[in-house]
Amino acid sequence: METLLVPTDFSATALNAARYALQLAEQLQIPKIVLYHSYEIPVTIDPMVPGIQMLDLESLKEESARELENFRVSLMPHAKGISLDSFNEYGALSEGLDDVCRKVNAGMVVMGITGGGILEERFIGSNAIAVAKHTSVPVIIVPPHTSFTRIEEIMLTSDYDKADKSIPVNLVKKVVNTTGAKLFVFNIREAENDKGEHFSLHALLQDLNPSFHFSEEKNYVEAANAFATAHGVDLIITIPKKHGFFGNLFSESHTKQLAFHSKVPVMVIHE
Repeated sequence: METLLVPTDFSATALNAARYALQLAEQLQIPKIVLYHSYEIPVTIDPMVPGIQMLDLESLKEESARELENFRVSLMPHAKGISLDSFNEYGALSEGLDDVCRKVNAGMVVMGITGGGILEERFIGSNAIAVAKHTSVPVIIVPPHTSFTRIEEIMLTSDYDKADKSIPVNLVKKVVNTTGAKLFVFNIREAENDKGEHFSLHALLQDLNPSFHFSEEKNYVEAANAFATAHGVDLIITIPKKHGFFGNLFSESHTKQLAFHSKVPVMVIHE
C-alpha cells in the first residue's frame, strides 16, 4: 500500500485522526498520506430575505484549498518523512469516495468520528459511518481523543457464519502480517451449530496462529469493548454482513456504541 486517504473537515476530531494516520503510516511504512476535503454549496434560508442564498462555487473551492493547505502545514511537524499531499473537490463526502481512492491510489481511509450535536464537528461525525458502509477499501474509524498506540494486538469479530465466503481472509492476513500483531478472533456465542464454522475459520487463519475467544454476553458492543480492554487490543477489525446480525452494526445504536464508547479504533472491511 502506497497511500492513506484522510478526509477532513478541519475540526479537532479530524486533526486527531490525521495525527493517528501519520503514526499508523509510520508503522506500516506507507510513504504518503493524502488529505481530502469535499465541499458543497451550503443552502441557508434567511427569514429577512426571501428565497435561497447560495455561495459562489469558485469561492468555496478557493476557501477549501486554503483551509486544506493550512491543515496540511499544521501536520508537517508530525510527518517524520511521510509525504503529505492534498486533494479537494466538489461533492458529498459519503458518496463517491471509492473514486477518490482510485484517483489518489489510496488503499485505506482513516477518519475521525464524533458524537452528534457538536456543531463544529458535525460533518465528519455524520459521515464516518456512511463512508465505512459504502467504501470498498478498508476504513479505520478513530474514536474521539484516541491517541495512536502501535498495533500489536488485533481483534477480529466474527459470527463464523459462512466464514470461508464472508471473511476477506487475504486482507485480514495482510493486516496482521504487516503489523506483526497477535490476532484474537472473538465471538459472542458458542452454539453447537457453530462448531463446524469455527473449525472452518480456524483452518483459514491457522498460519496466523490466532487465539479464539467467546463470550456469553448478549450485548455485542459491551462484550467487544470489554474484551478489547481486557486484552489490550489496539485495533478491532469488523466485517459487516449485508444481512443478519452483523449487518446491524450499521444501525445507529450499534455503530455509535462501538465507535464512540471504545478508545480502540475500528477497521471496517467488507465481504
